[in-house]
Formats: sequence, C-alpha cells, structure tokens
Amino acid sequence: MEPSTIIGIVVLALLAIFVITAIARAVRIVPQAVALIVERLGRYHSTMYAGLHFLIPFIDRVRAGVDLREQVVSFPPQPVITSDNLVVSIDTVIYFQVTDPKSATYEIANYITGIEQLTVTTLRNVIGSMDLEQTLTSRDQINGQLRGVLDEATGRWGIRVNRVELKAIDPPQSVQGSMEQQMRAERDRRAAILTAEGVKQSQILTAEGEKQSAILRAEGQAQSAILKAQGESKAITQVFDAIHRGDADPKLLAYQYLQMLPQIANGTSSKMWIVPTEFTAALSGIAGAFGVDPVAGPPSADDGERRETATERARREASDSDDDPFAGTALQDPAEALAQARSSASEASGEARESGTLSGRRRDVRHEVGQQPAGESTPDAHHFTEPGQDLGGQGVPPRPTE
Repeated sequence: MEPSTIIGIVVLALLAIFVITAIARAVRIVPQAVALIVERLGRYHSTMYAGLHFLIPFIDRVRAGVDLREQVVSFPPQPVITSDNLVVSIDTVIYFQVTDPKSATYEIANYITGIEQLTVTTLRNVIGSMDLEQTLTSRDQINGQLRGVLDEATGRWGIRVNRVELKAIDPPQSVQGSMEQQMRAERDRRAAILTAEGVKQSQILTAEGEKQSAILRAEGQAQSAILKAQGESKAITQVFDAIHRGDADPKLLAYQYLQMLPQIANGTSSKMWIVPTEFTAALSGIAGAFGVDPVAGPPSADDGERRETATERARREASDSDDDPFAGTALQDPAEALAQARSSASEASGEARESGTLSGRRRDVRHEVGQQPAGESTPDAHHFTEPGQDLGGQGVPPRPTE
C-alpha cells in the first residue's frame, strides 16, 4: 500500500472522530430540576433547563450544573456562649433551595460554606443575648431569627432559606446534673401536691358520706322513736279504755300485785329476799282490798249479787256500741283470784326463804324493820345472827308463820 493511501485513511479517520466529538459536544440533554450555566468564549451566555439543547462546538461550553431541588445541610456542633457565661454545643439543620443558578454560580464561590459560616455567626449573636433557661425554652424564637438573617443574606446569592432547626442543645455535664436534680425535685413536688390533693378529696368525700349517713341514721331513729311512742300511746289508751270499761277498782290492782310477786322472787338479781314474819297480816290487808274478811270468810251472796249487778251494768253499757273491741271480756272471780294469789305468794316466800338460808350470808334483822304488824315488838336493829343460829339459839332461824 502506498504511503499516500495510508495518509488519506488516517485523515479520514481523524475527520470522523472530529465530527463525532463535535456532534457530542453540540447536543446536550438536561435532566429535570437541574440547570446548566453556558459560557460562550468565556462569558456567560445562557442557562439551560430541562430538555434538549444545542451548543456550538468549541465555542460554547458548560460552566457548572446547579441542583434546583431543596437541599438539607446538617452542620457539626458549634460551641456558643450564653449570657450567663455557659458554653453550650448547638447542632443546626438548614433547608435551602437555589432559585437563581446564575447568582449561585457567579456571586459566591461555595454557597454551602457561606451558609454554614453565616449560620454560626448569627447563632452566636442570637444565643449570646439569652441565658441557658431561655435558650432551652426558646427554640422557635431562635429558629425564626436565624431564618430571617440567613434569608436576607443569601437572597443576593440566588438562594432561599426555607427553614432552620436547632437539632440539639447540649449544656455542660455539670449543668446537666444540676438540671436533672432540679427536674426530679420539681416532679417530686408535683407528685406530693397531687397526693395531698387526692387525700384531701378522699377525706372530704368520706366526711360527706359520714355526714349523710349520720343524718339518715338520725332521721331513722327519730322516725322509729316517733312510731314507737305512737304505738305505746295507742297501747296505753286501749289499756286505759279497757280498764275504764271493765270498771276496775282497787281489788283488781291488788290482784295484779299478787301476780307480780312470783316474778319479783324469781329475779336473777335477787340474791336474798326478806319475807315478813307475819305474812298472814299482809295477805289480810290485800284480801281486804278484795272485800274478803280472812276471819269471816268470803262475802255473802247478797254482796256478790250486788257486785255482779254493777259489773254487768258496766259491760252492758260498754257493749252498746258496735265497735267495742272489748265486748265479751270477763274478769276472773275474786275468790279464785285470791286463792291463786295466796298459792303464788306461798311458793315465792318458800323459794325466798330457801335462797336466804342457803346463801351463807348472815342475817340482818334490820331488814325486818317496818315489816312487822302493828303492835308487835321489833327485834334490835343492831342485833345480827350468824348463819345456822337464830335469835332463840336453836341453830335454825324461825320460819315466818303463815
């Protein structure tokens, strides 16, 4: 092969490579959210956004590509001195977006470094006018001040600061320990207050409940007492009406007294019961109330007829009304009542004498003072006898005669 032929082939190859390179440099496809800064012969020519673009080969060139999306930059912790001379470490996060690719390319060499340094200086100015307590509780205020200063300074750089956040504020370790103790004491105080409030409310509710219970109990007792008093009043009224309609006289009262004597003798609290020596005289007085002479015997038939006539008259007068609850009520014959009363009194005196003899206590004759019939001598009130010894020295006290 001749040299001229080889030279022609090389020239054609170089020409093909040149054409291909020129075409590749002339045609540019820009993706979405990206801007390309185009310079022609070293000067700014245009900004190409998303789409297909053509350049003049070897005359136009792409200076830089700018991301138009919002960017997030986290800066390392920066030491900041508060107004109360405490050094705190603060981490910041900045959200910004490029709005003018030309200004972001030609107005500042590195806008991220510029934003970082501007943030540090602004943060020190803002925190320097606050104490630690305000710094920890005024995050929104600090964020607003930082955003205002950064947005104003980066506006000519073609950058808009959307948001500034304080990621962490770390006081010294010694201050953190004090803060923890303070927080613990505050929480303990709140817990004590809440406990005291709970106890107070509990005691108030308990007192209210006891008050209501006492009021209801008192009302119940009052109603019970009223009802009981009303019942007793009605019972007394009915008993009084029955006695009044039955034409009661002292004989009936004496009969009721004789019926109560056995109950008095059988009382559990009766340790010794003194029976008068002349019990027959006492029964004579009671029998006299019934109109029976113990010597002459029962009353005559005429007296009985007269008494029955008076009784029947009272019953007849009481039975005239239809609503008489005591119609048909009959009193016991006085002679039978007297016999029953004498029998009960004899049994009661025997039990009382046996109880007094077996009790082992010495006899005090002073108890018999006032119980002897009129006209009989009363033993010396100061004379006492031992158990088993009577006044006559026979070893057994004399029984009262019936």
